[in-house]
Amino acid sequence: MGACWEGNPLPEPRTHPRKSSDPGPQLPDVEEERLGTEREVTLAVGHAFHDTYTGFLPPLLPVLISKLAITKTEAGLLSVFLQSPSILQPLIGHLADRVSLRYLVFLGPAITGTMMSLIGVAPSYLSLSLVILAAGLSSAGYHAVGPVMVGRLSKRKLGRGMSFWMAGGELGRTLGPILIVTAIGFLTFRGTPWLMIGGWLASGMLILRLRDVSGQPPEVERSLPWRKALREMRPLMTPLAGILTVRAFMSAAITIYLPTFLTEEGADLWLAGASLSILEAAGVFGALVGGSLSDRLGRRRVLFLSMVSSPVLLFLFMSLKGWAQISMLPLLGFAGISLTPVIMALVQESYPENRALANGIYMAMTFLIRAVVVILLGVIGDLFGLRHGFVFSGILMLVGTPLILILPKSTQSAGM
Repeated sequence: MGACWEGNPLPEPRTHPRKSSDPGPQLPDVEEERLGTEREVTLAVGHAFHDTYTGFLPPLLPVLISKLAITKTEAGLLSVFLQSPSILQPLIGHLADRVSLRYLVFLGPAITGTMMSLIGVAPSYLSLSLVILAAGLSSAGYHAVGPVMVGRLSKRKLGRGMSFWMAGGELGRTLGPILIVTAIGFLTFRGTPWLMIGGWLASGMLILRLRDVSGQPPEVERSLPWRKALREMRPLMTPLAGILTVRAFMSAAITIYLPTFLTEEGADLWLAGASLSILEAAGVFGALVGGSLSDRLGRRRVLFLSMVSSPVLLFLFMSLKGWAQISMLPLLGFAGISLTPVIMALVQESYPENRALANGIYMAMTFLIRAVVVILLGVIGDLFGLRHGFVFSGILMLVGTPLILILPKSTQSAGM
């Protein structure tokens, strides 16, 4: 099966007799770049489909609590089951640096979509947990390999490729809650399995359009043993862990706790719920622009702009009330989420021989740090109020900005 999917090299583009004014080999280069861009967009569309399904769980938690008579703690554990397989991503990435794991990307939307569409018909908490854990395993493999495929197709425009990838994911996370709530209204809980059709269609699209893209890493002969690779990555991963930590507080504040903060400040439930959709929608554009901008200005400059502007916008957001406050959300979402594709591009270009391992370590670090930070910020909110938690998050991000200066300067991340 793997051999038939691996495909043959793309045929050489046709050439015509060369005239004196003919630019010669430039046309194939342009054609190759156009084809690469089309494939990047295809992978981004697949990412949008995939993350639409992972966005089903949060809005369903209140209904599942009632339907299965479970506690809020048990409901919260479902999110852990969905995300905890991320700790396997360094292992998956290490394998992906040596063998083709493109099937994880091709079949990811189908498998994740199938599992998440079965949430509504799971008869017990145990079966529900197993279904969500299976979706989490599929998602972990998908996100360990997918960004690396995009990175290899992007070549010199790695930031742009990561922008496409992240914009697709943000779009999926924006549409997921809306889709599942709407589907339940029309199909009821029993009808949610029909939604898996979209995942299978997305996987079919990926197989048909990317069947000629080899999953074999071109750097496999230069790939370092994992112990040596980890030592090589330490100069980047150590300051990056600090940046991810301070950023996690900001991210948790404006995504996880934003609706709760607004209701505590007196906003009605509808406005508090809509605020997150507004923020995530703006994040699609932030993700699309951030990586592409870093290709031109340098990774470090764009990281600096995001880490300074995000807290300033957060403080301005908290100083306003009503619709004036809501009007700040697009700017906050744009600035806050534009950071992710820049970091992903930085990680991959720093270690081209082990880019899948580096990406897996980054993804696993992000999950572990975010899991701890979400709990800590909740504790701060319980003890002192979420307003103090938001202020603390903004100050911490500003204090952590000098960590950018410690990042290695050997790649495009320089530029500052």
